[in-house]
Amino acid sequence: MDRLDDALLEDILEKPYWIMDLLPKQVPPDAVGQYFAVEKYYLQKPRILEIRRKYLAILLKLNCYYDLAVSAYGTACWKENPELAELEEWLLTDAEAETLHVMVSGAESLLVLDFGDTYMTVYNPTEALLRLLKDLAASEGLFLWQPE
Repeated sequence: MDRLDDALLEDILEKPYWIMDLLPKQVPPDAVGQYFAVEKYYLQKPRILEIRRKYLAILLKLNCYYDLAVSAYGTACWKENPELAELEEWLLTDAEAETLHVMVSGAESLLVLDFGDTYMTVYNPTEALLRLLKDLAASEGLFLWQPE
């Protein structure tokens, strides 16, 4: 798959979304804790690589149930069901990859992992996909929640 329709992507990005995260719920803007210090801590190596390994495991497991179209260099070029080693390289070692886009076939759902964040955004999940992602997130010690 070389391209996905830009209009479809734009439409999906307007749909409801969920957050897969280290935290079990959204941190309120007026929270008294150290959210930004904690985030900075987790964004440093080797902790960020540990987090990306969790997302890699989730994507590999998800690919057992759904075909995935993946783009690591913007949304102009997609690979359907990329080689597992290639997906691992994008997530763990490719310095040029900044954002991973994953289109879940049959669900019109999009997963977006910006490499400057510790969370992954899940746009427009079906109920079945949402249930599966909650289980997969839990299996890796992560949470899936909808922003307030």
